[in-house]
Amino acid sequence: MISKTARALAAGACTVMVCAVATPAAAKCQRLAYSVNDYGKEGPTNDAKKLLDKYIADWTKGQGIAKYTVGKKDVKCDLFLNFIVFDEHTCQASALVCWGDGAGAPQSPAAIPPPAARPPAAKKAQVPG
Repeated sequence: MISKTARALAAGACTVMVCAVATPAAAKCQRLAYSVNDYGKEGPTNDAKKLLDKYIADWTKGQGIAKYTVGKKDVKCDLFLNFIVFDEHTCQASALVCWGDGAGAPQSPAAIPPPAARPPAAKKAQVPG
């Protein structure tokens, strides 16, 4: 007869084995991004997307990755300069790049942390007097 402790350990081992088989061990994903600073908003948005594609191709080639998938591209733009007659934006395009055994199935968006936000600008020092 099997003791309760041995039965619990066996059940735990089976659960771990099932989880290990269900997740692709060799699949890897990396969020890559590219930033562009230019006049207007449409220009830097489109340039960031195009240059992100080029950067992904160069990065995967440099890493020796021949087969990969690119997830949805997200573009975030921040106003850099705002003059009355023109404005300048900094746009960052980012996408999830996956390769390996599970390359066709990128991680769910909830499991992927968003790109790090810029730290807040430093405040000017106050001179007493």
